[in-house]
Amino acid sequence: MTIKVFKQKTIFSFFILLISLSVFGQDIKGLRYFMQGNATASSVPYGNNQSAGHYVKSDDAKIYYEVYGKGSPVVVLHGGIVGSSLEMGQLSDSLSQKHQVISISTRGHGRSEMGNKIPSYEQKAKDVNAVLDKVTKEKVTIVGFSDGAYTGYFFAEQYPDRIEKLVAIGAGEWKKGFREFNMDYKSFSAMDELFWKQQMAIRPEPKRIDEWFSTLSSYYNNLNIDKTILGKIKCPVLVMAGEKDQNAPFDTVIAAYKMIPNAQLSIIPNAPHPAFLVNFDAVWASMKPFLNQNN
Repeated sequence: MTIKVFKQKTIFSFFILLISLSVFGQDIKGLRYFMQGNATASSVPYGNNQSAGHYVKSDDAKIYYEVYGKGSPVVVLHGGIVGSSLEMGQLSDSLSQKHQVISISTRGHGRSEMGNKIPSYEQKAKDVNAVLDKVTKEKVTIVGFSDGAYTGYFFAEQYPDRIEKLVAIGAGEWKKGFREFNMDYKSFSAMDELFWKQQMAIRPEPKRIDEWFSTLSSYYNNLNIDKTILGKIKCPVLVMAGEKDQNAPFDTVIAAYKMIPNAQLSIIPNAPHPAFLVNFDAVWASMKPFLNQNN
């Protein structure tokens, strides 16, 4: 199936219907995260679980989130572009044993709408705040990966009274122009066709997918994240990354760690960007003491 389908409205609608029939109902547990391969995902269909799912309106978009477990609240934020709540499944499974887990599909991902605002980290932080207004009055811990970690940085800076601590996985200093983004659906769908078929079936606005990629590319190409944001974060932050993270290179992670006033550092040896998918035990062993310590 190629991108040409998107130019044929009738065929496109029929295509989405067929995929929907295979994704929902009895086959709901067949959802996968991006480039999952033969790895085992959580048995919980995070990001598409009707029994745990809710919506909240945040400015111009409906944001989808799920709630699991009981205890002190932890917000789980997945990665960007190809990210999904399911990729965070093992973390959510473990956290929900002792915490209330609030798993959010950030705008434009999964069941959350795109809206018409720039999907900036300021806006995504505002979306998280809208979810929290519905779920809890307590301070939260945020566990974010990549895009979700950057959202966590901005949330901590914008809403210091609502956050207890932050675990930021794979998110370093971001210098404008350090990478060039020119993304499109055709390229990404070729990397994992089944993942994208499933995601297109659950997204509320699948026909806007190329607009979404274009908007994200423009935003990322003009983004700069440095001490002006990171230096204002007051809560404790565990800055974590894989030693061989290709998206947040080692030196950018160290730079972010040095900019954040109350930061701890954890580097997972020989691990790439999604360190928790490659070496969950090491990631969890680093996170647990941080989550359990008193500020």
